[in-house]
Amino acid sequence: MNVLEHDFPLDIRISFSLFFDQYREFLHSENKLLRDRAQSVLKIAQEYPELEEGITSEERVQELLPQIELVLEDSFSQILQKNEIKIATIPFHNTVLKSTERYKNIVNAAGYDFEPQIKNLSEDHYYIMGCSIILGQYYGYRIDFRRPFFYDIPDASGIMRHYRILYNGDFIQIEKTDKAIEITEEDVAILIDNFDNVEIWKEKFPPDSWVFKGIVIANLFDATADVSLSEFKTSLLKYDKTQGDFIGTFQNIFRGIFNLPEIKVGFSNYNEEERVLERVPFKTIDSYVLFDKFSDCCETALCKGTYQSLFEKSEAFAISDVTKTHTAYPDELMYSNLAKQNIKSAIIAPIEDNGKLLGVLEIVSPNSRELNSINANKLQDIMPYLVDSVLRSKAKAEDELELVIQQECTAIHPSVYWKFRQEAKRFILARVEENPTSFQEVVFDNVYPLFGQIDIKGSSEARNGSVQKDLILQLKAIDKVINKVVDIDPLPIYEQIKFRIDNYIESVSNQLQVDTEQKILNFIKNEIKPLFKHLKGTNVALEGLINQYNNSLDKNTKMLYKHRKAYDESVMLINKKMAALLDQKQVEAQKMYPHYFERFKTDGVEHNMYIGESITKQDSFNKIYLYNLRLWQLQVMCEMENEYYQLKQDLPVPLDVASMVLVFNASLSVRFRMDEKRFDVDGTYNARYEVVKKRVDKAYIKGTNQRITEKGKLVVVYSQRSDEQEYLKYISFLQSKNYLEDDVEIVELDDLQGVTGLKALRVNILYNKSKEDKEYYTYDDLMKEINK
Repeated sequence: MNVLEHDFPLDIRISFSLFFDQYREFLHSENKLLRDRAQSVLKIAQEYPELEEGITSEERVQELLPQIELVLEDSFSQILQKNEIKIATIPFHNTVLKSTERYKNIVNAAGYDFEPQIKNLSEDHYYIMGCSIILGQYYGYRIDFRRPFFYDIPDASGIMRHYRILYNGDFIQIEKTDKAIEITEEDVAILIDNFDNVEIWKEKFPPDSWVFKGIVIANLFDATADVSLSEFKTSLLKYDKTQGDFIGTFQNIFRGIFNLPEIKVGFSNYNEEERVLERVPFKTIDSYVLFDKFSDCCETALCKGTYQSLFEKSEAFAISDVTKTHTAYPDELMYSNLAKQNIKSAIIAPIEDNGKLLGVLEIVSPNSRELNSINANKLQDIMPYLVDSVLRSKAKAEDELELVIQQECTAIHPSVYWKFRQEAKRFILARVEENPTSFQEVVFDNVYPLFGQIDIKGSSEARNGSVQKDLILQLKAIDKVINKVVDIDPLPIYEQIKFRIDNYIESVSNQLQVDTEQKILNFIKNEIKPLFKHLKGTNVALEGLINQYNNSLDKNTKMLYKHRKAYDESVMLINKKMAALLDQKQVEAQKMYPHYFERFKTDGVEHNMYIGESITKQDSFNKIYLYNLRLWQLQVMCEMENEYYQLKQDLPVPLDVASMVLVFNASLSVRFRMDEKRFDVDGTYNARYEVVKKRVDKAYIKGTNQRITEKGKLVVVYSQRSDEQEYLKYISFLQSKNYLEDDVEIVELDDLQGVTGLKALRVNILYNKSKEDKEYYTYDDLMKEINK
């Protein structure tokens, strides 16, 4: 009979067989007292054979308790009755066969009829633990399924004590029944991968299919301190600082740990980037060190002793008498702030991870000497858990900052990210303090712009040409079907449709007009598509032609997409290759000196860069870094051109590109436009720069009909004589490195709307046929070499 109230793989039989076997060996001992003791115990075995065979009735267990007490007497030393917490029992159950005096006293103090229950052990886990006994005792598999088991028993004061249970299984035997299933290694492999699937365990170990004979000795020890620390950690995981009385609950935990009912707990974050202490952005969490400030420099906010302890020693700093210390050091801001808050003793402790300071824990008391260097040692047990919590809080805060920035600004370049973080922090703090606010625009003053583009030449003509070819192909395919229709059924209406198709083909072949394209699309959609749908079922030959036509169309647009697809793929490949090279080179450029960078894919790739003191946030900017970036830009444009012309021969449509750099000789201000989610120049004067950027690549050389940009040439557009001299030096250097040809052309540009006086340097780029080729060619020479 199983004494458990629910399913269990073992039929429990309380037996002392292994005890009796041990005593039979003692009969041969040289120790007379031991032989006498063995004879008395074995006499009980003879008188009550069921104690060895196994008792299956709880009522009979109760009747035989006096005899059981005698058999177990040696296992429960009299001298340790008031020290040890020990019971004889059966696995994972509250049946007690014998116990020490201390165990009885603990249970009695808990109250009348209190019955200990194992904490956090579900019915399914009961079953699996029973199976683990079989695997270990019978089959010898050393698979550790065990987890710590606890009794929660309140003491006389009502404080819950936690006792860990350790089982001794030396006195148990496991036997098979007819219902038992033989367990193989394959079964064990399945079981260890399915710990939480109790049905599989029940399949391999049916209920009551095995016999348990014996008892277990359980030793208990008081683990209240360890469990309390664990619950402290759980509370850190559980509580949300934004919900309920988080800080009140937290302070109660600390008051319990320190046994001081009046202490308070505060925090301040450490901002490593700016080397300042900051308040935690939650209204209920105070910082007693910062007092009435949101943030402060560490050297100012902390006294010298605290600063040294936190940053140099990584130790807590205790002030047992704030009033006395403030009198001795009246100029220290920290002591002054604590005194103003009626704080008489305090512990300031670093919260750090792997030597990195995360924040500061502030424990304060209104009583002198209550907090001191002795009880500060209690923090050694607490800090590891607190560090975990702070790491999670910081990660959550970082996620919130990221979310605000992404919502308000989309993707932000790393060089200016710090400024957006500052604004996001201000935005979040204002929201916490319930001050209505909006995310303010971010401005960088006195920065120097650089702009460049590698543009696909004649992209509009190439795109229109591809559309034109696709329309003609589709119209001819339609015409083929209509010709067949006229042969089969020469109705005048079909001849009229054929007439219109021929007119459209002629019209598109001459020149593609926007209105003509739209007319053709409407004609196909509104007349041809319904007609073909009608005709499909009328004739087998027609159905085959119509299916052939439909299969030639793009699945999404339902239009013929052959030449346009080749053009689109070519543009995509060009943009992808150029952008990848530019991004790769940008990583190197950022290492030279940090600057803002953005690029855009259109019909080609264009990029903006801004460099200046306000972007780097450090007092380190010098114009040499601007000059270096300008030279880098020209060099990279040449490398992108080379990369493209090695790609050109593999493109579906062999397009050409042209490169241009725009020089702006003065610094300007850039503002992040919240509505457009991008940077733009700030101010009327600076707007001239944006106007030139948008129009200059379409400008003509003065007095000619020749565009300023041209395939095979690098073009530098500028307005000042000083810019011309500067860039001629860069060009000369790049000529010496075989990036550019020797001849340089200086031209004037036709006036643009609102912009006059622009000039340009134009110089041929030198190319290689391949990366391994050491020969250098102009564009025309390269084309001749490639086309040989």
